Amino acid sequence: MHFVTGRTVGRRTFLRGVGATVALPLLDAMVSAGRLRAGTRAEQPTRLICIEEVHGVAGCNEWGAEQNLFAPAAVGRDFELSDANVLKALEPWRDHMTIVSNTDVRMAEAFAAQEVGGDHFRSSAVFLTQSHPRQTQGSDLFCGTSLDQLHAKRFGQETALPSLQLCIERTDKGGGCDYNYSCAYTDSISWSSPTTPLPMIRNPRTAFDMLFGAGGSPEERARRRRTHGSILDWVAEEVSGLKRQLGAVDRTRVDRYLDSVREIERRIARVEARNTSGEERELPGAPPGVPDSFSEHMRLMFDLQVLAFETDATRVVAFKTGRDASNRTFPESGSDRGFHPASHHGGREKAIMEFNRICQYRTGQMAYLLKRLEETMDGDANLLDRSMIIWGSPMGDANLHNHRRCPLVLMGGANGQLDGGVHVRAEAGTPMANVFTTLLHRLGHDDMEQFGDATGEFSLDVTAGP
Repeated sequence: MHFVTGRTVGRRTFLRGVGATVALPLLDAMVSAGRLRAGTRAEQPTRLICIEEVHGVAGCNEWGAEQNLFAPAAVGRDFELSDANVLKALEPWRDHMTIVSNTDVRMAEAFAAQEVGGDHFRSSAVFLTQSHPRQTQGSDLFCGTSLDQLHAKRFGQETALPSLQLCIERTDKGGGCDYNYSCAYTDSISWSSPTTPLPMIRNPRTAFDMLFGAGGSPEERARRRRTHGSILDWVAEEVSGLKRQLGAVDRTRVDRYLDSVREIERRIARVEARNTSGEERELPGAPPGVPDSFSEHMRLMFDLQVLAFETDATRVVAFKTGRDASNRTFPESGSDRGFHPASHHGGREKAIMEFNRICQYRTGQMAYLLKRLEETMDGDANLLDRSMIIWGSPMGDANLHNHRRCPLVLMGGANGQLDGGVHVRAEAGTPMANVFTTLLHRLGHDDMEQFGDATGEFSLDVTAGP
């Protein structure tokens, strides 16, 4: 363990053991060594989470829009979320939420006759790039550089992981998907360049080892798991040495953080034990560390993101919560319909509400993330205030494979760059890329003139829109 002179601790201090490397949260003892309390972007970096929701939501078809299942009836700050609104579970964080309705993702549409019908197999690649993918099943992939990777290249290079890519559904089909599109377009939302999609991590154990096991080989990490109950057992002596040099507040903060690490590790271990017990699984073939429960999986992935932000291990996360055309069912939603079949509701009101039930359940998982960020401090502010969360879909009405009037919600304070508590409706034909251009500027990319198919910036003021 390396310390800066005096009573200060370096921001990049790690607790190290065999096959274990544990970063630390921001402590008072680190402030003079690694960070000022003032608020420039360099001193207080904005964390970015980009979350894709495939298949759009029920409120983006004509009847669902009339029922305000996504976009509230009122524009501005006096909007109301009905009980059936897909965002209802997030209402406690209303002041941290900006709803943007009526933007289009036209780069996901078919540009040529041979592309017609392939919406599910190019949409994910479009979400964060706002660029049209080249139709191919070969290695000549071409799309665009994604928003998250633009941010990681500029503001993530000081961290151990410039960015972290996570997912819930399997992304290992390889080769070609339908309509002559490579599965690489379907399996990733992060592109480090127009030709390079980044792999996404589904297994919480893999993500945990990336955050806390980078100090050893895979064999050392496996041996650690076999011989000790927790990664913290390998750094116990380091922890004791550190705490002797900290004040009471910092010691409490370290204890709380290490308790969180230990609890997440226990949860992953319980999932692995259950999934290797021989009992029949709801997700046969999934890695042992992947929970069969969608909610449990989402919470684990959210907790790992919070830990990564708390320790400044990364500042950028891309999270893909589903796979296009997935037939997975969500019993916890109260519906037994498969996700993809439910999205093809045929415009029937009862079927739309069935799909909406699934959408409410899936979107409601974000309440856990917002709560965890809000209760986790980063210096003199919480992580929700420090973060920008972009949630949206490149598809609007999945029943029609439509990419118009797509759902988009911005959450968090983004270090003062987002006000929240507002619904902004875009003028008809506005590209979602216009919103992303504005967000990039607010993230510190002041020299970004255009992103994707943007035609200009987008005002997030309450007076924007018709």
